[in-house]
Parts: sequence; structure tokens; C-alpha cells
Amino acid sequence: MHEHDDDLDLVEPERYELLERPAYRFDVGRRGFFRGLGGGLFVGATFAGTPNGASARPSEPTGSTRPRPARREDLSAWLHIAKDETITIYSGRVEMGQGIRTSFAQLVAEELPAPLDQFRVVVGDTALCPYDRGTWGSQSVPRQSPILRRVGATARQLLLELASQHFDVPSGELEIAAGSVTHTASGDSATFGALVDGEELEAVVEDDVDVIPASDWKLAGTPVPKVGARAFVTGEHVYTSDLRPDGLQYGMVLRPPSFGADLTTVDTSLAEAMDGVTVVKDGDFVGVVAPDPGTAEAAIASIDATWNESREDRGVTDTQFSRLESRPVERMAWRTRTETHRGDVSSGLAEAAHVVRATYRIPYIAHVPLETRSGVAQWTGSNKLDLWAGTQSPFGNREDLAQKFGLSEANVRVQVPDMGSGYGGKTSSESAIEVARLAKAVDGPVKLHWTREEEFTWAYFRPAASINARVGVDARGRLVAWEQTTHNGGLTGLDCQYRVANEHRRFQPARADLRQGSYRAVGSTANKFAAESATDEAAHAAGKDPLEFRRDNLDDARLIDVMEAAVEAFDWGADKPNGHGFGLAVCKDKGGAICNCVEVAVGDEGEVTIVRIISAFEAGPIINPAEVEAQIEGSVIMGIGGALWEVIEYGDGKIHNPRLSQYRVPRFSDIPPMQTILLDRRDRSPSGAGECGIVAIAPALANAIFDATGERIRQLPLEAGLRRRIGQRQRR
Repeated sequence: MHEHDDDLDLVEPERYELLERPAYRFDVGRRGFFRGLGGGLFVGATFAGTPNGASARPSEPTGSTRPRPARREDLSAWLHIAKDETITIYSGRVEMGQGIRTSFAQLVAEELPAPLDQFRVVVGDTALCPYDRGTWGSQSVPRQSPILRRVGATARQLLLELASQHFDVPSGELEIAAGSVTHTASGDSATFGALVDGEELEAVVEDDVDVIPASDWKLAGTPVPKVGARAFVTGEHVYTSDLRPDGLQYGMVLRPPSFGADLTTVDTSLAEAMDGVTVVKDGDFVGVVAPDPGTAEAAIASIDATWNESREDRGVTDTQFSRLESRPVERMAWRTRTETHRGDVSSGLAEAAHVVRATYRIPYIAHVPLETRSGVAQWTGSNKLDLWAGTQSPFGNREDLAQKFGLSEANVRVQVPDMGSGYGGKTSSESAIEVARLAKAVDGPVKLHWTREEEFTWAYFRPAASINARVGVDARGRLVAWEQTTHNGGLTGLDCQYRVANEHRRFQPARADLRQGSYRAVGSTANKFAAESATDEAAHAAGKDPLEFRRDNLDDARLIDVMEAAVEAFDWGADKPNGHGFGLAVCKDKGGAICNCVEVAVGDEGEVTIVRIISAFEAGPIINPAEVEAQIEGSVIMGIGGALWEVIEYGDGKIHNPRLSQYRVPRFSDIPPMQTILLDRRDRSPSGAGECGIVAIAPALANAIFDATGERIRQLPLEAGLRRRIGQRQRR
């Protein structure tokens, strides 16, 4: 099987700072663009002490808010106010379903009061937007909101100064609202566009500019409708896969029959004889370009290729987990073996009244984005490349394309028209390079849209994990020792969230069978499944109710708050029918806190039906409650798939279930009644909502299944494990 490459850029959210270039810079290519806007107010951010902000961070902007010339070389574009009243926000983030356009518009409109329909949010365009390494790790809100609020406040201050000059009155006599500045005494007013008309004005954000406290928000914090919502639900919204520029041709790539296979011979004569088909050969890369998808598919099928396959018979059996434990490595990419000690675990376990010993196993699973990888590339001459791509890292794609083809980054433009989800699975650049290779061989634009089978096979997977735990509990039901070793799954979520004096936690990288990388919450999906399952086991070993056990061992106020909110709405402890079970799990991830309470019904053969789910979530101040609720419910639904059914089956160098007909994801009929409780904490710093929501559902379901059946399933997917266990019991 394909071994994990040491240089594979695995993007796990807790490593974000190491992967992000620490500069927000104004690219040379944007100067002409902003001059061509016909004047107006340009607000940017620069950072003191370094050329072009080379060592700056988003939380450290400096400069002046006065209407003075600014060095464009030192600026990053964030906002422009035009004569026609359009207010444009620029962000290097991308939109993949999380609703950042709406949240960003709300944040700026809170500081710069204007109707939301005046705002336009441009995201994911390397020619126009500030540099951003990628959209992942629930970082859009915590990293972008501070600068966007300052940008809006800077624009507000400057407009008041311009109005003060315009009306020849002190700024204290002015009021700004609804896209205009009004002199309160006379009633005279001027719109934002009128105030900036005919001038090229630039402002630089200061770090101490006054922003409106979250406690005083009027627009931010409300469930305003999603920007462009009608176009999304009617199908009018354009994704990368919808692009049909004039002269578009379609590409496909020749894929090997198994991982690690080397191309030995290739005969493309039949494909070359087809009308309109161009065959592309570039080393071991072989592809075709054709006038329509059907011809491209036929051309690829006609290629006669032989391969040297080096196979190892590795099936989806328990041996995949033992291999993770038997093949440790010190370091893989950025992931290094890590250990944390506190107290004396051996003594704590020896003195414990009850000790839980368990191994938890998490298989490889796929991202299954609604839209598979898609891109359109077009060359101008031999040295200028435009790419429209469904990618979480447009600037990363730009860097990789420039390096691959020997171009300057200024000659590569990447745009993300929006994409149908990513979940951490679209951070790499392989499909971007593929479509650029194909487009280089022809005149005009070329589209490459991976098939579902290609997406299942040639993308990367959520890492598999084998997690060993020993948990000690004293006679009073208090945790006294916690030992946990995670093989391969990831480092996030390995921290202890309970009060325990003696602990030993270890993350051990391993040589993996399959290519693996970032996934929604990555390591936390494994580590929290193990930790909250072990917590439940410890509670039962001590003869305690799982809720009371957590209450006795939790000090974290945020976890306590979400847990109490969830169990109150759920009515924990209520009577339930035979065959039903209650389960809960409480977790923190990426700055958020969540509790899931679930009720399940289990059939005689082990089939699991989810009866209801209550979620309570807190991530600081909530910018748009409707969007956050959608994020949490979407995360929970995605987590249900990984908890109950999803697993990548592989062996002989191949993926054995690379189709949705073979790979079980949640269906509409699987979704139970759901209630999401949002705790709005405006006295705290904001966190993201995209990932935390997925981490607690798998252990909550495992705990509910145990409550219903008495069977403790420690390996995902849970339903398959439960069916095996019941079948074994019946055979006995």
C-alpha cells in the first residue's frame, strides 16, 4: 500500500501557526486593480518594524487612521468603499459552506453601519485578497474577526473626519448610520460614496482603534439571512464544477491500477486518433484533453498501459491497527512523538479502587465532499497561469504551481468560486497541478473534475488510530490516574479535560498504510472518542451515573456549562423504553466546547436508530446564530457517519469501496430530531464553530449503545462492531 510520505503537507489545525506565512502583504498585481476602481476609500493593514509586514501578525496592525497617503507596498487590501456605495471586503479565506461572507459582512457592518446589501465580500482570490495560508482549523472567525472589526472601525473614523471637513463642523456633531453621515443639528447628510467621490483615499489600521464591544452589538450576533441564500437553494450559485467558459475543453488523467504502481509501457495511439483529443505525456503523467467529458472518458479508456505493481496484502482487518503500534516513527512531516507527564501514574493506578484498561480503534475514513475536486486552468502564453479551483488553500496552490512550472507567483492567479465542502480534504495541490499540466498542452481553458471513484481513491484519508488507555478511579468515584497512548491518530484532543493528579499522555506517529491528512477536527475525533468512552467506562466501574461522574471530576466551567445546558434540555435520567439507551459526551476543541446527549434504539440484530440528539455549544460571542446552529448540526450529522457506518476497505493496493453505493454516509432517513442550544458568551474571545461539533457525537453514541445493550464497542464504526458482537453472542 501507499506509505505515508514524509514530506506530505499534513495540515492539522493545531499546527496552523507553523504553516501560515506570517505576513499579510499587498501584492504588486493588485495596485492597478485598486487604481481602476475609480477612486474611493481603500482601507488596508500594515505592520510596523518590518518591510511589507514580513513578521507581522493579524492582531498587531499599526499606522494611522487619518486620510493620508500610505505606501501601497506595505498594505494588504481589506476594504474598499466606492462612489456607487458598494463596500467591498477582501479576505484570503474561502467559502465552502460555512457562511463566512455573511459573518464577515456582519462584523464590518457593525463597525461601519450600512445596509448589508451594500456589502460585497470577495474571498479566495490571490490577485485581490490578503495572503492567507488556508481555510481550516476553525480559524476564520478567531483570526479574521479582530482585523475586520478594526478595518470597519478605521473606515468609520475616516468617514467621520471626511464628513467633518465636508460640513465644516466638529466630528462630535456627526452621526453615522445606514450608510450615511448626518450633521445632527442641521439634518444635512452625505452618503459614504458621496464623501469619497473623486478622491483616492487610503487608510491604515491602528492596533488601538476603538471597536464596538461585543456586548453592544446590534447587527452582529443576530441571525441575518445567509448572503446569496436564494441562489444557493435554487441552484443558481456557481461552484467550480459549474464553470463553463468559452472554448472549454475537458481533461482526464490516467490512473494506476493500485497504489505504488509504476508505469512501464503506454500506447496512446487510439486516443490520439480520436477527433479533438490531445494526449498529454509529461514523464510518468499521462492525460487527455477532449471537447466533451464523454470523449475524454473514452480516450482514457482506450489507452493501453502496463504497470509494475508492488502489492502487499493488507486488508481491512484488525491487523491494520496492530501495524500502527508495531511501526512507530520518531517524526513524520511536522508530527513528532510527544509525551506529557504529571504526577505518578503507576502509583495512582496501584492505589485506585477501579482500573479501566481498554484499546480504542478508529479506521481510515474518507471526506466525501459533495463536490469532488474540480478545477479550470488556462494559460496565457507560456508564463501566465489562471486557475479556478475548489481548494481550501488558494495561496498554497499558487505557491505550488509557481514552483512546479517555474513561474513567479505574480504570474499565477488562483480563484475559488466557492466549493461544495472540503472538511480538510482539499488542502493539497495535486489536482491543481494536474489540470495545469493538461491546459498547458492546448489553447484555451481546460476543466478537470475528479470522479467520485478518483476522490475516494486518490485523495487522502482521516488517519487511522489505535489508542491504549488505563484509567484509575478511587472508592469515591474520583479520577486518580489517566494513561493514554495514541498511535498515529493525531495530537489534537489528547489533553486531559478532567481533574486528575496523575497522568501520562503520549502521541506516537506511525507508518501508515494509506495516505492520510487533515480531516474535520482530525486527531480530536479519535482522541475524544477514546477519552469520553473511557470516562463512561470509569463511571460504570465506579458504580456512578455517567453525568454525576463527570460533575464530580470536572473543573472546567465552559464544559460544565454546556453539559448542564444539554442534560437539562434532554431530561437526563428520564424513563426510557426497553432497547433504548442514553449517552453523553462533553468535549473541547479549537476553542469551542460542546456536549452531545443522544438517545438510541437498538434492534435485535444490532441495527442502531438514533431517536434524538441534543447539542449544547459555546465558542465565545456568536456572530450569526443561524449559521452556527447549521455548523453544529452539520458537524454532528457528519460525525454520525464516522461513528456508525463509515470505513475505508482496502487491500492489494486498492480501495475496495470507492463508490457511494459501497460507502455508507448518513441519509435523510437517518437524521433524528435535533436540538442545538447555543451559549453566547460575549465576554470571551471568539472561536470557530466548524470543527468542535463533530468530536463528541461518536463517544456519545457508543455510550448510549452500551446503556441500551450492555455491549461496550470500542472500535468504529459502531454498528458493524455491535452486529459482530451480537452475532458472536447468538452463535454461542
